[in-house]
Amino acid sequence: MFKNKILSMFIILISIATITNAQRRPRKVYQPGQPIEVQLTPYKTTMYGNGKDTALVSIKIIDKDGMEVADAQKLITFKIKGDAKIWGDGKTTLTTLTDSTYTATITGDCWITLQAGPSRGIIKLEAKADTLFAGSTEIHTVQPGMPHKVTEMAYKPHVVKYKILGADISFLPELESRGMKFSDNGTPGDPMVIMKAHGFNYIRLRLFVNPANPKGYSPGKGFCDLDHTLAMAKRIKAAGMKFLLDFHYSDYWADPQQQNKPAAWVGEDFAGVKKSLYDFTVKAMTALKDQGTTPDMVQVGNEINHGMVWPDGEINNLDTLAQYIYAGVQGVRSVSPSTIIMLHIALGGQNAEARFFVDNMLARNVPFDVIGLSYYPKWHGTPEDLKNNMADLSSRYKQQVMVAEYSQLKKEVNDVAFTAPGKKAIGSFIWEPLSSWEGIFDRDGKSNAYMNIYPEIEKEYVK
Repeated sequence: MFKNKILSMFIILISIATITNAQRRPRKVYQPGQPIEVQLTPYKTTMYGNGKDTALVSIKIIDKDGMEVADAQKLITFKIKGDAKIWGDGKTTLTTLTDSTYTATITGDCWITLQAGPSRGIIKLEAKADTLFAGSTEIHTVQPGMPHKVTEMAYKPHVVKYKILGADISFLPELESRGMKFSDNGTPGDPMVIMKAHGFNYIRLRLFVNPANPKGYSPGKGFCDLDHTLAMAKRIKAAGMKFLLDFHYSDYWADPQQQNKPAAWVGEDFAGVKKSLYDFTVKAMTALKDQGTTPDMVQVGNEINHGMVWPDGEINNLDTLAQYIYAGVQGVRSVSPSTIIMLHIALGGQNAEARFFVDNMLARNVPFDVIGLSYYPKWHGTPEDLKNNMADLSSRYKQQVMVAEYSQLKKEVNDVAFTAPGKKAIGSFIWEPLSSWEGIFDRDGKSNAYMNIYPEIEKEYVK
């Protein structure tokens, strides 16, 4: 999710490098409650480019654990790029330096309002303060036209009849290639087997088109390609767990800030890209089915609230985006008609934008079964925002809802992910808990206290 997420992973996996024997630099240690970063949380990241639409943006000073430092007073410099203007809330006055640069002194949290101009494009907002890491966000402005249906067939969503306590552990082959071993209370074991013993019942894997190419996710090595996915799928089924396949229709990370077209599809027209997307989906699904590991659920795209397979399938091109999603759905269903289809958007706490996306896909008659949300507090609001969003989505639409990605606030997130009204909340997938943020294994592969949270969640919500 976002460039900051990728940067965090590099920090986690690479740690501190390039320290020579001649000059060792001590690692800076931050204490709880010490201001470290300006956090921007937009409550829309898609707006109408009509000169009127507005979005609220929360600004907080946070510490290393993402907790607000309520008494921190800082002079913030806001810089905006794109067709928009901003103003402060009642207690925050912005001072204009230039047409695109403003300052304000804030204490604790505050809000600003961003108003889109009359054009479509991308608005970039950055907030800086001396001694703190900057916060930033991107907002897409759109001018959608009349919807055109991808099919005239009526669709009744499939129903997931069980609860999901899942994890995305796509990094596992890379970690094992570096020699990492896993254990639980001193007993070595396959991490999937250890996780199942602690309540997990579902594994998610991401799949890129050609990650081995020079600009791909894994140049020359091809991690998260079809071969690696086939091998991991066998391990999932051997562990007695269910399997979610996450199609990144890209050679590289796909998220709201980047959905780059695979190199092999560059230069193809609309019909050509649509066929390539369908063919790739069928190829992967067929290979998995042939070895007895058909996915129980499939994501047609990853965090696609700003579209996928750019530039053709950007959110500004809603009809094209719907056709691409439908091609993926058709590819899945041609091989496995019973597989559950998820549409995965970020927007854990951004209800207005979540509704914008779902409404536009339903207006185009895109068939799908589950609405999946990413939830990271820094970008997606408070747990209460997540709760309100899931409650609204579950009451508004026929589809079930779940948290498809999270990391922090494990107990709080799962309390929401299993309890949205209407019995439509089906669970969660934690993102990369073997190696990232608050991982359930330490860096030496030993299970830790975070792992011990999950038997309680399983007992309360899954069994």
